[in-house]
Amino acid sequence: MTKPASFKYFKTSPEVIRLAVMLYIRFPLSLRNVEDLLHERGIDVSHETVRYWWNRFGPMFAAEIRRKRVQQLRTFSKWKWHVDEVFVKVNGKRHYLWRAVDDEGEVLEAVVTKRRNKAAALKFLKKLMKRHGCAKEVVTDRFASYKAALREIGALEKQQTGRWLNNRVENSHLPFRRRERAMQRFKRMRSLQKFASVHSSVYNHFNQERSLASRDTFKLTRAAALREWRQLCSG
Repeated sequence: MTKPASFKYFKTSPEVIRLAVMLYIRFPLSLRNVEDLLHERGIDVSHETVRYWWNRFGPMFAAEIRRKRVQQLRTFSKWKWHVDEVFVKVNGKRHYLWRAVDDEGEVLEAVVTKRRNKAAALKFLKKLMKRHGCAKEVVTDRFASYKAALREIGALEKQQTGRWLNNRVENSHLPFRRRERAMQRFKRMRSLQKFASVHSSVYNHFNQERSLASRDTFKLTRAAALREWRQLCSG
């Protein structure tokens, strides 16, 4: 059987590569942790090989997941977005990671900027709306740059602010923070942007909201997500 074009020049099977990339992105594991887990399964690869696989295939897998999910999301009513930003240290310097989630916790967009001002907020909101259209409501904190940016794009009447209204997106930062600690920070802004985008897509793919479904339903959806992951870039 001929391997897919994306795996054409790799001796390792696509199944092993997908497993390694999934372990590294989905769980708060270091590269060496993934190497040890693969070794327990009888797969002998170095952590540098895992790093290369993640850099090469992570964005490809994320792009395929994102393409399918954006098509699905566009068919539903865009009721509410929750928007927030967190600071992230990149080589010792503070940068800002802007993220948006919908009312069900689906991560819609992640953008890294050097500054936290109106221009950065405007850049993020324009990219978000270009990919996902316009929502009926946009929940933010009281940061003035959101108000200025929304006014410029003519969507100020959609903004909502409140002390507890934005808990949805603030809680969604936690998985990324756990990954950040495992990776021992980031060295370059481009690396942060790349990982944030890939991590959000993989998180969306495997996030099943287990607290909202029965055990049987959760098992079915989890198995379906894993089956779809194993088929990524398969043809």
